[in-house]
Amino acid sequence: MRVGKLFAVAGVCALLAVGCSRGPAGNTAGTNSAATPAPARTPGPLPDAAFKAQLTLPDAPAKLRAGQKETVQVHIKNASDVFWWSRGGELNERTDNWFYIAAGNRWLKPDGSLVTDMDGRYGISKDLKPGEETEVPLLVTAPKEPGDYILEVDLVQEQVAWFSDKGSPTARAKITVVR
Repeated sequence: MRVGKLFAVAGVCALLAVGCSRGPAGNTAGTNSAATPAPARTPGPLPDAAFKAQLTLPDAPAKLRAGQKETVQVHIKNASDVFWWSRGGELNERTDNWFYIAAGNRWLKPDGSLVTDMDGRYGISKDLKPGEETEVPLLVTAPKEPGDYILEVDLVQEQVAWFSDKGSPTARAKITVVR
């Protein structure tokens, strides 16, 4: 009989010891929380390693009229190993779009010189894990003068940096502008 009571007391003590070793929110004391970084609950700049994207313009027009507005689809792939919050963090209540990730375009002459730097912008509509993809409709406006141009599309984290400034390639399409 004494052995049975001894086992019962030992069992209760073991349960109490396990229960006391738990930290906040039910995490065990031995869990390494550094291995799993906490999500960015508040908006902020991406780390430099996150500025890697693969961009394509699958259906870019070959020809536009001078000043014509056209929506082009931009295919975006997160080529980094960093999670992208579309709004810069899990929660972003700012009204100025700071830290949002968006596709934007500029027009270049065939020699690479700049025609216009701020044409269209369109924010990505969902968060992207590394390797995930999405598409956004980007409204562009053709230059006013006829000629051959390059439509260049890049990603930007608003008020932080253009992805190309951090080494990520842009997407380009040759477009002829006519009257």
